[in-house]
Amino acid sequence: MTTTPRLGYRAALTALRSRQKTSKGAPAYSRFVNRPLGRRLAALAHVAGLSPDQVTVLSALATFSGIALVAFAPPTVVVGLAVAALLVLGYALDSADGQVARLRGGGSAAGEWLDHVIDAAKIGVLHLAVLASWHRYFELPQVMLLVPLGFLVVQSVLFFAMVLTDLLRRSLRGRDGHFMAGDGSSSVLYSLAVVPTDYGLMCLLFALLGWHTGFVVGYSLLAAAMAGFTVLALPKWYLELRRASRAG
Repeated sequence: MTTTPRLGYRAALTALRSRQKTSKGAPAYSRFVNRPLGRRLAALAHVAGLSPDQVTVLSALATFSGIALVAFAPPTVVVGLAVAALLVLGYALDSADGQVARLRGGGSAAGEWLDHVIDAAKIGVLHLAVLASWHRYFELPQVMLLVPLGFLVVQSVLFFAMVLTDLLRRSLRGRDGHFMAGDGSSSVLYSLAVVPTDYGLMCLLFALLGWHTGFVVGYSLLAAAMAGFTVLALPKWYLELRRASRAG
């Protein structure tokens, strides 16, 4: 892997602006908030001499600290704001690790593996933490405990399908790519339409954790939206890969 000379913060920030992933398929929060925030954190990490894997570990520490608060702390307003802040930071660092890799001349298979494994873990653990919190602190009918379990299943399937679709697209194209990557970019309207599928929106939702009714309603609606997107997306990706395989 080639490396580039260490840049200062402003120079790194400028360099990163021309090394961004396509906005094709990107939901609004990821596109307009998380990536710019991650770019700034990536520039800071580059100046500090951190490797992409080290940034990934920092992302995991922030994310799992927030998840631990959900699982073990009473859901107050202060706790909810702290959880949201930690999850937002973790998500921004999750964007930053790849950007640090691009500044250093490219990522590695091991780094991508680490990033995906941590992402898979946080998806499952986050919804289990919500389940634990609802069971311990929320006055809800028992049937409502199925919501975080269902959300876990849906998001796990969606994440696996996204990663596998990306891998198969790369294989069929015979070159590196990224999930939903391609020529051009998605419209702002599309990015807004798919924002319910954005992990960043879920991070912000935890700011409502101290308002029990608001959090339950918001979380349940987000689960329903994610399920609806998954039902529509899976056949589309399957047919796309089927056509691409036949064309090849």
